[in-house]
Amino acid sequence: MGTDTAQARATDEATGRRREQRGWYFYDWACSVYSTSVLTVFLGPYLTSVAKSAADADGYVHPLGVPVRAGSFFAYSVSLSVIVAVVVMPLVGAAADRTGRKKPLLAVTAYVGAAATAGMFFLDGDRYLLGGVLLMVANAAQAVSMMLYNSYLPQIAPPEERDAVSSRGWAFGYAAGALVLIANLVLFLAHDSFGVSESTAVRICLASAGLWWGAFTLIPLKRLRDRRSPVEEITAPGPRRLAATVRDMRRHPLTLSFLLAYLIYNDGIQTVISQASVYGSEELGLSQSTLIVAVLLVQVLAVGGALGMGRLARTYGARRTILGSLVAWTITLGAGYFLPAGAPFWFFVLASGIGLVLGGSQALSRSLFSHLVPPGKEAEYFSAYEMSDRGMSWLGPLLFGLTYQLTGSYRDAIISLVAFFVLGFVLLARVPVRQAVRDAGNPVPERI
Repeated sequence: MGTDTAQARATDEATGRRREQRGWYFYDWACSVYSTSVLTVFLGPYLTSVAKSAADADGYVHPLGVPVRAGSFFAYSVSLSVIVAVVVMPLVGAAADRTGRKKPLLAVTAYVGAAATAGMFFLDGDRYLLGGVLLMVANAAQAVSMMLYNSYLPQIAPPEERDAVSSRGWAFGYAAGALVLIANLVLFLAHDSFGVSESTAVRICLASAGLWWGAFTLIPLKRLRDRRSPVEEITAPGPRRLAATVRDMRRHPLTLSFLLAYLIYNDGIQTVISQASVYGSEELGLSQSTLIVAVLLVQVLAVGGALGMGRLARTYGARRTILGSLVAWTITLGAGYFLPAGAPFWFFVLASGIGLVLGGSQALSRSLFSHLVPPGKEAEYFSAYEMSDRGMSWLGPLLFGLTYQLTGSYRDAIISLVAFFVLGFVLLARVPVRQAVRDAGNPVPERI
């Protein structure tokens, strides 16, 4: 009788866990549309054109009296948004840890970001400052919400399920991005048939991403459960807990070494994602519809690429597979420097290369890091993982914007990002991953 009861309880727990996992996937489905449609495709070229319409005779705008080349305004806005996120993230993380109430905080950050994105419908004429403010709010809100979202992973998936659950989350996000981009492409290409101008069609696409984000966030908010932390954890103030986490991480220098390598090469990845459309439109002279098709290609291939790299990891280990992907990123950017202007075919080839390594690079990095986290400290370390990610991801857009400002060439700006992948490769190659797993107190997988 006792055995039957235990089995029934285990079955109920597994069923509840799967239901919660499915709800968790849907936040990626909700907010990834912002990353794809807004940040990667539409907002960069559109905000740049708005800034140019407000620029002086020398091509500069003057937010708060600071001279900024109009072509760099979008990149600088992305950098500022990340700085805002890094300031806010430890405060929100500390509040979540003290109270154990992540879900209300996830709701607030998600809906602030969704509202700012929906507000981009009003970005027209020369309102570049409005665009910059809305971008900073939306981007920072998404970053903070993703920190909360990632911190659920150790709670909803045991170690043996974590790789699969993490990968499915990425897959849900890429699938949503592809689906909405198809709708965006139809509206953009046939805007005359719908009785709207091209700029209005772009603003509708921007705003619809905010509505999508807000609508589908209801699913994870319904299914995810808050779990209160032990009393001894919630009595410590946020700054003391953050300081304790940092001190604890210093006891695991190899985990920190991996984190440093990750935040550097991931900064390169995030910058390519956010600036590729500006490069395609401004340097290569490609149309908006071409850029949408290219990003759609990235989204579709990223699903297959993530699954394919997962299979490679089972054979060669996650570390070697990630190192291989960094070589592929370097080659892809090098090829991008030489792309001829006005040649959509070669831009599609470049997009295919990005898609094949994008999903796997990110999914395997998160999976590999999970092995380097000391047991019982998953939430703390994954919060630090997200903070480290966002803490450096202002540097890539800043380098991209500065390179363009100094040289006036987007080709020079895009090739400057190779430095992040080369340095990330060198640092990751120096990490003895098996020793790092042992030092963290975890069993060493056969392939790692």
